Amino acid sequence: MTRSVLAVAAHPDDIEFLMAGALMALAEAGYQLHYWNIADGCCGSMTTDRATTARIRLAEAEAAAASIGATFHPPLCADLEVFYTLPLLQQVTSVIRAIEPEIVLTHAPSDYMEDHMQVARLAVTGAFCRGMPNFPVAPPQAITAQKTTVYHAQPYQNRDPLGKLVMPELFVDTTDLVERKVAMLACHKSQKEWLDQSQGMGSYLEALRDMDRQVGSLSQQYAFAEGYRRHLYAGFCDPDDDPLATALAGRTLRNPAY
Repeated sequence: MTRSVLAVAAHPDDIEFLMAGALMALAEAGYQLHYWNIADGCCGSMTTDRATTARIRLAEAEAAAASIGATFHPPLCADLEVFYTLPLLQQVTSVIRAIEPEIVLTHAPSDYMEDHMQVARLAVTGAFCRGMPNFPVAPPQAITAQKTTVYHAQPYQNRDPLGKLVMPELFVDTTDLVERKVAMLACHKSQKEWLDQSQGMGSYLEALRDMDRQVGSLSQQYAFAEGYRRHLYAGFCDPDDDPLATALAGRTLRNPAY
């Protein structure tokens, strides 16, 4: 059976900033990649209307996924409409059952933006419900007994919403991958102007380098890195399962504090 990994995030470009390095490395380790943004990005513009913006961002996200050979899954709702609701949970669970991912990468459970946190909740419960025959999903999809390990990426700026530093449990070295991440992020051409205007981020592409550089600094070993925390195993996998660390053994570092 081919192993697969699902990266599920809130908006087009979140995966690129937070999870793309691990995806690229997992592809090299033989994993099938799945790329999914739950929201369509329709609010990410100061100049185009919602429908036009959503079309632009859909094409950009599809190009980004294709650039790393990932299967693209279409969004489910509009920006700021990501809520922990039964219809969304049924759709998320259906996709997770169909993919049967060994690894799920998603947002931090506590982050600066509500959409991020809601996606994390949906991804966690969707993975938990993958094998429950009495939970109906839409579209209908057979249950799976596949063990799944869920990993939470770092929150924005490595801090929770109250500014407390969040330390990763597992560091993934992206030093040799960061420029590939930048090239993938460059597929989202519409976002440079939007983020410069709305959040004052300065250089859109340099912001990605800065984020990986910050996590690398936290590792005290890598120049650039992504960080992850493993969700509690109960209901998902065996206590010692850590497929991300196992698959990427040559480029990971475990935080001894965990």
